[in-house]
Amino acid sequence: MRFFGLGANVMQKLGVSTQLLQAGEIFQALQLGTIDATEFSMPVMDLTLGFHQVAKFYYFPGWHQQATINQLMISKKKWAEFSPTQKAIIQAACDATMLQQYAEGEAIQFQAMKDIEAKGVKLMKWSPEFLRAFEKAWIEVVAEQNAKSPEFKKAWDSYSTFRSNYKVWKDLGYLQ
Repeated sequence: MRFFGLGANVMQKLGVSTQLLQAGEIFQALQLGTIDATEFSMPVMDLTLGFHQVAKFYYFPGWHQQATINQLMISKKKWAEFSPTQKAIIQAACDATMLQQYAEGEAIQFQAMKDIEAKGVKLMKWSPEFLRAFEKAWIEVVAEQNAKSPEFKKAWDSYSTFRSNYKVWKDLGYLQ
């Protein structure tokens, strides 16, 4: 299966042989049987890349990546050279890009899913058993990463604290 990053570690714990392939290599690898499955993007991107021609089952949710976040990386040295106005322009452009991409991305996925289904692909939802297995393996991966990397542990602890605090709002502020 084409998979990347920590999600690939989770899949490996579940017995999946993973490979990292570039976007342009995935279709051919599926077509030739080099891989049996792929994780790549959102329905609109997967439709654009034609995966529906070579893969007939599409599983949801993307448990390992609930959102796509883009980033702009600038060296500290270069950033220090910018004026406050230039920094504000860059920040505003990044904020606007993220807002636009999130809003547009959410608005176009359902039509892509309908189009994929119309092309003969069966839309599937992971069973609770699979989701629990993914989570169990994920917890193991986190423990291993925490032990290997103080930076990972610091980020994970911060993220976990935020999620714990956010849960109050998530549980009470939204319909379930």
